[in-house]
Amino acid sequence: MLAKELFIKKFFALSIVAAFFFLSCQTAPTVTTVTKKGDPKIALVLGGGSAKGFAHVGVIRVLEQEKIPIHMIVGTSVGSLIGGIYASNPDSFQLEWTAFKIERNDVLDPSLVHSKLGPVQGVRLESFVEHAVKIKKIEDTKIPFYPIATDLNTGQTIVLEKGSIAKAVRASSSIPGIFVPVTFDNRMLVDGGVTNNIACDVAKNKGADIVIAVNISKDIKEADIASLIDIVGQSAGIMMHEASKSKLKHADVVIEPNTKGVGMFDFTQKKFLMEEGIRAAKQAMPKIKELIAKHKQ
Repeated sequence: MLAKELFIKKFFALSIVAAFFFLSCQTAPTVTTVTKKGDPKIALVLGGGSAKGFAHVGVIRVLEQEKIPIHMIVGTSVGSLIGGIYASNPDSFQLEWTAFKIERNDVLDPSLVHSKLGPVQGVRLESFVEHAVKIKKIEDTKIPFYPIATDLNTGQTIVLEKGSIAKAVRASSSIPGIFVPVTFDNRMLVDGGVTNNIACDVAKNKGADIVIAVNISKDIKEADIASLIDIVGQSAGIMMHEASKSKLKHADVVIEPNTKGVGMFDFTQKKFLMEEGIRAAKQAMPKIKELIAKHKQ
């Protein structure tokens, strides 16, 4: 009888150990944004503006802290860069860590062979994204992601839905006159901001119930213009600013961080821009929550 009791105790102990070992070896479930029945489908639309895009990081931090679900991200130019990083790994801490590594030289690399098409090659930007983002394909991101580019031959707005994230971000960010155009899926592509700098209409067409747009091109004043790249960049910024007005009509909430005094290629103001993104997102939060609540009624 004693032997039988000892056997049962040993068996029970081994079962607990085995169960613990089995559970500890399981891979943690992937965190994805799921739309519950009755909940609105929320899109985050991130506009272009080169270095001003660090403000997007602050906005995303607040949305995550406030537990606002994001069901799709539509990004143009730097909006595609920040949006692609976050869509692949929805973790604002990691986004901040990655974004703060970006320097001017990661974006502006001189082009020698293709100088007739633009002074900046764009290879470094593509390489940065390739190393920073573990998920390589647009169609595999944890949050559905739609980078925006422009077909240079036809003038069409192109929504990139498949293929390399790194190359798509490079195409979406290729300001004409500065960057060499990118061949993607047999198209010659340039910056999405040429036709659709803040693509709220794309988000609506993709089924979004609530569109949160982040416009970083409201203030286009630029005092430090000292090179051809600065001239072309500022000209593109003015064009994008004007083009954004009609697209913002499709947004339910427009977040406009203060980017005053920050140049298109000024990478020294990361902290300021992020803080302004946080401030602007917090100001918009009551309206966002009100819209979500109304949709659930």
